[in-house]
Amino acid sequence: MEGSILSHVTITTFILFFSILFTSTSATRLLTSNTNAQFVKASCSNTTYPKLCFESLGCYANKIQSNPKMLAHVALNVTFSATKSASDLMRTLSKLHGKKPREAGAIADCVEVVGDSVDELARSIGEMGRARGSNSDPVINDIQTWVSASLTNDDTCMDGFAGNAMNGEVKNIVMKNMTKAAHLTSVALALINSFASSQGNSALIL
Repeated sequence: MEGSILSHVTITTFILFFSILFTSTSATRLLTSNTNAQFVKASCSNTTYPKLCFESLGCYANKIQSNPKMLAHVALNVTFSATKSASDLMRTLSKLHGKKPREAGAIADCVEVVGDSVDELARSIGEMGRARGSNSDPVINDIQTWVSASLTNDDTCMDGFAGNAMNGEVKNIVMKNMTKAAHLTSVALALINSFASSQGNSALIL
């Protein structure tokens, strides 16, 4: 009887120990996750589009942790994905029949400039891994220049659809997709500049 009670107490003690250990580990993970998310949110608050920034990057918080370079790298990848989708859409629209001449011309321009944006962002992602973050780091300067050029290209595409004469479904589709791409590009550039500043680089002014 005594052995049975002792065995029961031992089992209960083990269960309690592992329960506390599991709870402690889970709490630590949750705390770490919250800390990472807070870092992303705080960083996003310094961009022009903080809500879009956190909605797009918050899900990668545990990958980003509290690393400004990783945050900028992830932002570039998210921006590239959105811009590539917009570029593919422009190519699809360019093949549709029944467009007005001005629409056709504006879309053709978008195909060219947004295609350039895709190339510039891809180049930036490739170079980001080599960025040292020193004051004299030419890689950071190149990345800032390319991403800034990508933002200009996005704006150029949307400028082609300015004015009431371009109202319609095609304009709405283009503006919706290009606005998101442009805003994400702005976010990425701000986070790259922030990384550069934190490492002692002079950042481009948005």
